[in-house]
Amino acid sequence: MMLRVENIAKSFGRKAVLNGVSFHLAEGSMSGIVGENGSGKSTLLKIVVGAMKADSGRVAVAGCLGYCPQEAQLFSQLTVLEHFQYFAAAYSRLAGGKGNHKWEITRNQLLEHFQFGQYGRHLVAHLSGGTRQKLNLCLALFHRPQILVLDEPYNGFDWETYLRFWEYARQFQAEGGAILVVTHLITDKHRFGHIYNLKNGMLQ
Repeated sequence: MMLRVENIAKSFGRKAVLNGVSFHLAEGSMSGIVGENGSGKSTLLKIVVGAMKADSGRVAVAGCLGYCPQEAQLFSQLTVLEHFQYFAAAYSRLAGGKGNHKWEITRNQLLEHFQFGQYGRHLVAHLSGGTRQKLNLCLALFHRPQILVLDEPYNGFDWETYLRFWEYARQFQAEGGAILVVTHLITDKHRFGHIYNLKNGMLQ
């Protein structure tokens, strides 16, 4: 298993948000989690990626994990290209030492696939919401993870970008990667191996 989540529980004060949530992701699989606003989807994702601690339960990850949050974690006064450079420096295995610019190949591939290379020198503050979301997604893919955890990943995408997202996802799965998509609505159900409904703190 690439990702195993076992009996996760989380409360805020007296309000129980998650109550014994368990699921797993196998190599080459895609699973979806749906639920109403406030059902605890984002809380669950934060626990899965280690950004929040559960009250009880266990998360086991086998491989490198990429996380695309619903709210883009971007710097308004950096350009698109500067974001990639910043993240390349943060991921030491991407930078690979002074003078190593192999990460630029991956950056260029992502810019080409999602068709926003023309905005490379634009400040994030001047980008549309859809283009910001493209950058948000590409930064999650940039270090070539084996597991993708995506919170409303295609929110704000135009139709062409939406199709390119699924094209990338198919190739990612074919190479053995595992994907977890959390969203309030899933229309392409045939793309998923499992779809869970988070309701009353439990997956159904």
